[in-house]
Amino acid sequence: MGFWENRRAVLSGGNGFLGSFVVEKLRAAGCREIATPHSREYDLREKSEALRLYKDLRPDIFIHLAAVVGGIGANRANPGRFFYDNAVMGINAIEAGRIAGVEKFVCAGTICSYPKFTPVPFSEENFWDGYPEETNAPYGLAKKMLLVQLQAYRQQYGFRGIYLTPVNLYGPRDNFDLESSHVIPALIRKCWEAKQAKAAEITAWGTGSATREFLYVEDAAEAIVVAAEKYEKPELVNLGSGEEISVRDLLELVGSLVGFEGAVRWDATKPDGQPRRCLDTSRALAEFGWRAKTPLRDGLRKTIQWYEEEVGSKSRTSAV
Repeated sequence: MGFWENRRAVLSGGNGFLGSFVVEKLRAAGCREIATPHSREYDLREKSEALRLYKDLRPDIFIHLAAVVGGIGANRANPGRFFYDNAVMGINAIEAGRIAGVEKFVCAGTICSYPKFTPVPFSEENFWDGYPEETNAPYGLAKKMLLVQLQAYRQQYGFRGIYLTPVNLYGPRDNFDLESSHVIPALIRKCWEAKQAKAAEITAWGTGSATREFLYVEDAAEAIVVAAEKYEKPELVNLGSGEEISVRDLLELVGSLVGFEGAVRWDATKPDGQPRRCLDTSRALAEFGWRAKTPLRDGLRKTIQWYEEEVGSKSRTSAV
């Protein structure tokens, strides 16, 4: 029998962007019992609610994906909320899992936890070498503390917790709200709307010089499911594609795929964020045989196609 056939998986954040794809990968791997509780049913910010979740749903494998997230603007506007909610949700989920005796706990961290100036490509050994980039440090540090908790619990209680650090994700079903979205959905929406309006230019944050690495969401979901089955060590593991691109080149690529031919005005009064992001993903390959499959251009095409279909669907619905 396969690893997942007789195991019940419970996912916090299982109804979200990444979570919806993890659910699909779990089903494909043979998992027949999957629960994706909503925060309105179990508020993980309350320890009693986290304990009730474990009692009610009885997970064998708990996959913690729930997070309060957003782009640079959202992080700057909500540093207190992003720190508290992300820290306390994870702390309670892990502690309740220990009390309930869960078989294994899988925690999704964030690239934002790395130091602002990390040698490229980011290696897991550099994770503790400095303070995160200021605009998202509260979020990054909150998630970073969950690694400390998992390692401490493994040492004292034998708790089987693993910690995965994905780079910036993108793909279908992402958040395209310009007030809270990450860079790829924001650029897709700006370029698409500018094309529809026949606008002469769009405005983009920063200088465009910062670099980023992006991981297609289906690849990330596959990594999480494979690691849940095969990875057993306390050390964090990077999840990335290995492709580094400047924000300026990314916008040019998105614009060409969308068909926007106007100019770009860079607003240098807005922050660039971390100067560079690119991961060393050799540990994931060595430890559980995973590497990303989807090139950035291909993933962007799929994401843009989904967005255009979603916008078209909403337009038809509103017309009716």
